[in-house]
Amino acid sequence: MNNKITVAAIIVLISMGCNQEKNIEISSQSFTERELAICKNSKCPEVTINYVEVFGDDEISEKINTKIRNFIFSSLLMGEDTIPTAKSIEEAATNFIETYNADKAQFPDMAGEYFAEISVNEIFSSEEHLCFELRQYLFTGGAHGYGTTSFLNIDPKTGEELTSKELFKNSKEFTAFAEKKFRSEQNIAKDQSINENGFWFENDTFYLPESVGFTQDSLIFVYNQYDIASYADGPIELKIAMKEAEPFLSID
Repeated sequence: MNNKITVAAIIVLISMGCNQEKNIEISSQSFTERELAICKNSKCPEVTINYVEVFGDDEISEKINTKIRNFIFSSLLMGEDTIPTAKSIEEAATNFIETYNADKAQFPDMAGEYFAEISVNEIFSSEEHLCFELRQYLFTGGAHGYGTTSFLNIDPKTGEELTSKELFKNSKEFTAFAEKKFRSEQNIAKDQSINENGFWFENDTFYLPESVGFTQDSLIFVYNQYDIASYADGPIELKIAMKEAEPFLSID
């Protein structure tokens, strides 16, 4: 059974067109492989999942929780599977461990055990906007593990994901502004090829990652390893102060 930590935030949402309030409670949860029956009497690869679960309005909560669970399920996918089939975190973790056991049986000299670390954290909340940071790091053999950071922006009144068009007044103008910030931080001149410094932007044209993180003070863009540079370069982060970003935003 998941360890539940009763805390976190209660967000009061004012319904559109009426005075009825909807309360959403965001509670921290945790899960490890030690909770699985398959690991009771045998050593298993480490699986550590720290995430949040939303309670309150049933329809809205379920929409948000489904998105969070799908991220966790996708992170634990192994082999040639591309679409999660698990119905619970326990099932997804069991599938991950069973894949390791099968691989180990086939390749007994395989170096290193698989492991998975996954986290979902709330990093921003308002009446119009929730932002979750999604992190995963897995080792499944090879020279090194691989991790990613992404973000999930949600309208708390509907539970639906907010698109770039809903977040930004003009994505093209904001991207041009962000490129200036990126070039300044990376010491790339305005008229210089952006890839001359070792970056891998397609067609030598700057672009932003698919997701953006919101905090009280800044916007966060994370290029994961291999997105625009080599693994050795690590994740590349671009932060833009909220005061600078506000003129481009469609939401408060």
